Amino acid sequence: MNRSVGLILLEPASIGSMKQLLPIFLSVFIAEVGDKTQLATMLFATDASVSKAGVFVAAAAALVTSTLLAVLVGDLVTRVVSPGVLKTLAGVGFIIVGIWTLFRG
Repeated sequence: MNRSVGLILLEPASIGSMKQLLPIFLSVFIAEVGDKTQLATMLFATDASVSKAGVFVAAAAALVTSTLLAVLVGDLVTRVVSPGVLKTLAGVGFIIVGIWTLFRG
């Protein structure tokens, strides 16, 4: 199997089933709703001199680009660090941020 990044992203077989994609979609969607990126996009849309379609296209392109970077970096990182270690580190990181958030306020 060819492991080049471009081919991995374009192979229909690598896309997966809806059963695999739905949790990814829901996780990202829930994480994005109400975050500072969405709030910034809403503020741009309030400007009467800016095209709403333009705001949508620019924001969508930014999200797609940042997601592409996350996928590419994630693929590179998993070549060095096992997915299990990454999941553990991410879990510990979220716990630390949660505790920090609780005690900060």
